[in-house]
Amino acid sequence: MIFITGDMHGDYSRYENKKLKKLREDDCLIVCGDFGFFWNDSQQEKILRNKIAEKKFRTLFVDGTHENYSLLQSYPVKELYGGRVQQLGNNIFRLLRGEIYTIEGKRFFTFGGGDSDDKDLRIENGTWFREEQPTIEEMSYAVERLDSVNRTVDYIITHQPCMKDMALVQGRCPKTPIATFFDELSQNVNYRCWYFGSLHKNKKLPQAHCLFTDIVRIDT
Repeated sequence: MIFITGDMHGDYSRYENKKLKKLREDDCLIVCGDFGFFWNDSQQEKILRNKIAEKKFRTLFVDGTHENYSLLQSYPVKELYGGRVQQLGNNIFRLLRGEIYTIEGKRFFTFGGGDSDDKDLRIENGTWFREEQPTIEEMSYAVERLDSVNRTVDYIITHQPCMKDMALVQGRCPKTPIATFFDELSQNVNYRCWYFGSLHKNKKLPQAHCLFTDIVRIDT
């Protein structure tokens, strides 16, 4: 089984949801960015990470806009589900930008990062990191990977939505490089559903799902 949820920001209570009690070994929970358990590397964080690592199932997450990228980048890269991942602990993995994974027979395209609305109020390399902004190289790599599968996947997992879905959820859509890139993907990639979490709302859209506290099962 595969469950998916929105931003956690280091809130362990999400793991106490009764839905996750159904998950067993080789099942997984996907988090749409802002995982939050690798933020300040405090002793409390390490205790919570150990609790997560002891779960039977795997936790997989894309990076968001509230991440400590200096800390994340210190972890090794390996291969899992047919794509590159970073292993941050037993059963804890970061899904990297532009990768395509095959999980339970379904194809997942992932691309983390986004635009922080509050970056002017945060401290660079302390509470805000430039690495949240995807690079041209990462976008080009993503297009190459999508071309390799004829631009057809089952699910897209990101932190931030494409412009059309952002407009549906909050009525406005700032035009930024990553939003424009995602909008192009939405028009040129065949997919069943796009999951994202940055807007902190729970809302089902025609071909997407905006997630925050909800935990939903991906029907595979």
